[in-house]
Amino acid sequence: MHGLTDHILRILSQHWIAVSLTALALWLVKNRYHNGLNKYPGPLLASLTDWWRFLDVYGRRPEVTHRALHRKYGDVVRLGPNTLSFSDPRALKSIYGLNKGFIKSEFYVVQQSIARGHRLQSLFSSTDNDFHARFRRCVNSAFAMSALVQYEPFVDNTTKLFLEQTRKFYVNNPEGCDFTQWLQFYAFDVIGEITYSKRHGFVEKNKDIDGIVAYLSWLFLYVAPIGQIPFLDRLLLKNPIYLKLSQWGFIDATFPVARFASNRMAERLPELSQGKSATELGVKSPDLLSKFLAAHEAHPEFMSETLVQTMAVSMAFAGSETTAISLSAVFYFLLKNPDALKRLLSEIDDAARAGAFGDSETGLVTWHESQRLPYLDACVKEAFRLHPAAGLPLERIVPEQGAEIAGHFVPGGTIVGCSAWLIHMNKGIFGDDAEFYRPERWLPDEELSKTDRGKEAEDRRIKEMNGTMFQFGMGSRTCIGKNISLLEIYKLVPSMLRRFEIQFQDPSQEWELINAWFVKQNNFTTTFKLREIVKPEGSSAS
Repeated sequence: MHGLTDHILRILSQHWIAVSLTALALWLVKNRYHNGLNKYPGPLLASLTDWWRFLDVYGRRPEVTHRALHRKYGDVVRLGPNTLSFSDPRALKSIYGLNKGFIKSEFYVVQQSIARGHRLQSLFSSTDNDFHARFRRCVNSAFAMSALVQYEPFVDNTTKLFLEQTRKFYVNNPEGCDFTQWLQFYAFDVIGEITYSKRHGFVEKNKDIDGIVAYLSWLFLYVAPIGQIPFLDRLLLKNPIYLKLSQWGFIDATFPVARFASNRMAERLPELSQGKSATELGVKSPDLLSKFLAAHEAHPEFMSETLVQTMAVSMAFAGSETTAISLSAVFYFLLKNPDALKRLLSEIDDAARAGAFGDSETGLVTWHESQRLPYLDACVKEAFRLHPAAGLPLERIVPEQGAEIAGHFVPGGTIVGCSAWLIHMNKGIFGDDAEFYRPERWLPDEELSKTDRGKEAEDRRIKEMNGTMFQFGMGSRTCIGKNISLLEIYKLVPSMLRRFEIQFQDPSQEWELINAWFVKQNNFTTTFKLREIVKPEGSSAS
């Protein structure tokens, strides 16, 4: 036996190149025919190795690639040896519906933050559905639509400051405003108020506090491609040796975003480190941190202080980036479509003349006031549709027994997903002009609605569009901060338009998109002029 081993080793050493090439070829063939997925069309290289999609995502415009592939191959495209992308809206309920047994892929684990050498398994990044369900039950009430009224004063504080700082820094400023960054400063400070009852200072100082915005931009550029081959993360940021050294105190592997959140928590509750309960601290303000601490007090066996910190990190991690992207999209498409902007301004001004707004001094619009502006709602939804924040398929793993997805039986263990950038372009749902910005699609056609049958048809059409919208995800893993994001957007957009005349600095310039998991906009520079706030008719100031 010993002689046979020596003989094999001698052959391998003499012919290692041929042996290596043979092994590589066998591995590629195995990938190509894995789980019978070779029947699904897609790029040949994608069926052989995940490095194909790593490079595609590394190129920062994978949504363009995905659209082109689905136009070429149809509703199902193979993006990796074990990965399928679906563009058929019927796949949404199969993959993301309640109690379907699908779990998140390892792509989300890459997005877990590190604090003192330990991973922070958040609501967003957890792949354990049972853990997620229990975690969500602990904090769900803090994010319910009914809780919005408690957070609106926090949003008002930052919005008033933002309006004033916009006037101070940018009105009649020929250098213009990096609007995407300015909106992200706003979103960061709003989430600071809502979470800790204290702004971070982005808007007040008009600067990137602690470099956190720049860090998040870098982090998402890392997460997007590395998430295509999650094993790489265990060699890099989550290297076990690196994390263990951090746990022992030799190095600090804490993510800046986790350190940022910890510092804000320390400012908000310096006594937290002493282990006192929320009751002992006398916490009465209805901010999120007080609600997380109340959940810790009610469920100490599960809702640990680590999970409290995890929630705080999550708010900073995703609570600013996605909202800023959506706000940028709303304003950009309005400026690119003057007729839509004119109609929205007319709706806002008419409402102001009719006394629909309580504030005629700062221009601030309340949540309930914004909900009585149907064209505003249409403009926001259309921006969500054309520019959803997430730019990659929301990956899930098919249950072991396999599953029927949009007419296709997919074997268990396969990674599947839908991208809002594809779903929102479906012409069967959104019309033949789905690629264009047309807010009117969200409003009932007045002529058709004159008859009962026509009105029912229009109601069904709009209901189907709403049911297909995917910008916040779907099912039990829908973004828990959805309502807070909507609160910010529906308040800020009309408030800004009441107060300012906003224009492109260069009307011919197109923005630049960078798909780093979230599709961020660059080269969106605007100018501002003060606009006279329209007051109610008959008022002494009118």
